[in-house]
Amino acid sequence: MEIYPENFGGIGPPHSDPETARAVILPVPYDRTATYGKGAAGGPAALIAASCNMELYDEELGADTYTLGIHTAPPVCGNEAPPEEMVRKVELSVGEHLDRGKMVITVGGEHSITAGAVAAHHRRNPRMRVVQLDAHGDLRDIYEGSKHSHACVMRRVREICPTLAVGVRSLSREEADYLSVQKAPMISGRRVAGGRDWIREALESAGDEVYVTVDLDYFDPALVPGTGTPEPGGGDWYTAMAFLQALSRHSRIVGFDIMELAPIPGQPASDFLAAKLLYRMLGYALAERSDGRPGRPGPILR
Repeated sequence: MEIYPENFGGIGPPHSDPETARAVILPVPYDRTATYGKGAAGGPAALIAASCNMELYDEELGADTYTLGIHTAPPVCGNEAPPEEMVRKVELSVGEHLDRGKMVITVGGEHSITAGAVAAHHRRNPRMRVVQLDAHGDLRDIYEGSKHSHACVMRRVREICPTLAVGVRSLSREEADYLSVQKAPMISGRRVAGGRDWIREALESAGDEVYVTVDLDYFDPALVPGTGTPEPGGGDWYTAMAFLQALSRHSRIVGFDIMELAPIPGQPASDFLAAKLLYRMLGYALAERSDGRPGRPGPILR
C-alpha cells in the first residue's frame, strides 16, 4: 500500500477522501501560551508521522478502522496569534467539518485550543459534557494576563458545559479554592492509580453525550515523557483504554482531542502512544455510535 506521509495513518484514496470519510483529523500546531516546556507546536506533525508506521489493523477491535474513512485536514496555523484569536479560528474550522457530518478529532498543540473545539461541538450538541483526562486542573481564571492560557482552558470550558475530570494530580491554591465553591466531579490521579473501581462512578457523571479531551500528561511520564509539564504518577495504558471503552458504550462520543504532545527528537515513544491512542479512541467512538461498526470490541481488560 502506498504511504501518504501527510495523512494520518499514511492513508490514501479512497479512505482519505474528504467527501466520504467518517472522521476528520484537524491538526493545530500551536503553543504560544506554553509556560514551561514548549514544543507542542510540533505535536501534530509528530503524531501523524508516527501513525504512518502504525499497524492499521486494530487487534483489540479486530477491525480495520481506517476503512470507515479518515481525512487529514490542512492545519489551523498561526503560532504568533494570541490565544483568543486561535481559539476562535479552531471553533470556526471545527464547526465547518461538523456541519458536513464528520466526527472531528483535533490534534494539538497546547491545551488552550480545546475551548474552541468544545464551543463548536456544544453549539451542535447542547446536552453534551466534557470528559477531561489530565494531570492538571487547568482551572485558573487568568494566567500570565490571558483568560485563554492553557492553564485556564477548563475554566473556560466549564463556562460552556459541565465537565468530568479524570487523573488530576496537580492544583494551584486558586484552583483548589475555586473547586471548594464551584464543585465538579473529579477522579484524582491517586484513585486512578489504585485500581478501576472509579470507572463506574465516572460513568455516572458523564451523561449521554460527551466530548473527550486528553492532555497527554494524564499518562505516567515514563510512558509519555514528550509533554510540556509532566507530573509524577499518572495513568497506565490499559486502565485508560478500559475507561474509554466503557465510556464509548455508556455515552455517545461526539468528538475528541489529543493535546500537549511535545515530541523529543530521537525518542518516538510519546508520538506512537499518541497516534495509537487516537486510532483506538476513534475505533471505540465509531464502533459504538453506528450500525456500520468496524468491528466488535472485545471485553474491557480486567
